[in-house]
Amino acid sequence: MLRIDDLQLFVRTADNGSLSAAARALDISPAVASAALKRLESALGTRLFVRSTRSLRLTAEGELYLGHVRSALASLSDGARSLAGGREAISGVLQLSAPSDFGRNVLLPWLNEFQASHPGMQVRLLLGDGLTDLFRQPVDIALRYGSPEDSSLVALPVACDNRRVLCASPAYLQRHGEPQRLEELREHSCLRFMLAGRVHDRWCFQEGRRALTVQVDGDRISDDADVVRRWALAGAGLAYKSWLDIADDVAAGRLQVLLPSYLGEAAPLNLLCAHRAQLSKPVRLFREHLEQRCATLLASAPWRAPQTLCFVRSPELL
Repeated sequence: MLRIDDLQLFVRTADNGSLSAAARALDISPAVASAALKRLESALGTRLFVRSTRSLRLTAEGELYLGHVRSALASLSDGARSLAGGREAISGVLQLSAPSDFGRNVLLPWLNEFQASHPGMQVRLLLGDGLTDLFRQPVDIALRYGSPEDSSLVALPVACDNRRVLCASPAYLQRHGEPQRLEELREHSCLRFMLAGRVHDRWCFQEGRRALTVQVDGDRISDDADVVRRWALAGAGLAYKSWLDIADDVAAGRLQVLLPSYLGEAAPLNLLCAHRAQLSKPVRLFREHLEQRCATLLASAPWRAPQTLCFVRSPELL
């Protein structure tokens, strides 16, 4: 088996034209250097140098082999630097915006984990459900549900299979009963979310190839998704929420998924930035961290197989 130190000695000897000079450069004795060169030639079954009492020169085989050895040593050196780079501590400020509910109740512990793994990182977190102007606001990246309306933004998927689910607290269901069909949602108090001045009161579902839309009503509306979730936990009505936002509540029994046979509206989570130059190493590592955590939550989602489409050509209004 060839030894790397023998190959390094071979290159040094060729560069210096002297075995003793190569030995001094590598801080080994001439005897050790001579033994290493003999060991390499024996392993290869060929002479690499022509020696005389006053000179040393490469043989034709040595000239040919030298180029291969230089390339191999350079490749090994690049590999070592790559591994070292992967272990380098990352630092700096991670400036991000996230939806209110996801940010407070899901993202915060994940951020704590990320900073514990990378203590040199600082985090500046802005929470809100409104549209984030990545060209004006002091953030580098934004986490948002759905496809960005601004096509100039760079959008990277974090949880493309995420969907909305219909849910309510056990206390609410005990008082008002559990709906068995989508039409029955009209008989319940539905907790509605408002974004950019528009109330989301048409809840979309899919049954097989049919897209179904239900017009819902209720006595509570908020422009803060976290408030809608808190109302649902308090038993104030039905909510139509992102699975990522309520997965822990469902697992803990605080909320119950309703009508699971109907596929909820797609709500992919994306990481947005204004320029690809902002996709720094901390951002890439943070995205990988989020993907892993989201995948864990999505593994317990109520739908059987992940799908990404939530519409057909002619939605049917119930």
